[in-house]
Amino acid sequence: MVEIQIAYEGELHCSAVHLPSGGRLVTDAPVDNCMATILGIVARRKDIDLVGTLVTVRKFMSDDLPRRITCLEIDIQVPLPSAHPERQAFEHAARSCPVYQSIHPDIEVLLNWQWQ
Repeated sequence: MVEIQIAYEGELHCSAVHLPSGGRLVTDAPVDNCMATILGIVARRKDIDLVGTLVTVRKFMSDDLPRRITCLEIDIQVPLPSAHPERQAFEHAARSCPVYQSIHPDIEVLLNWQWQ
């Protein structure tokens, strides 16, 4: 299993860390739209601060050949209460992410929301 953590830093800027290697990647909208960026776009439109949102992706590979991704487990930690009135809008936005929509249907995707 490989884990990647993506932090939303505000102003549609995200940074990702590939934990096994320590490699870093930064994205800014509209060039790259990862799930955290999509959440940031919705938050900006609704004037909600999502700084501190953390997305952790765990990638699971098959044991048989050919090697392939079998499951992506995604934890989304949002610094808003679970009763926030825009909760459904954020959850819908995450499922509408272009990357999420591009994942092959044979790959299981588990979205785990953690509202604070």
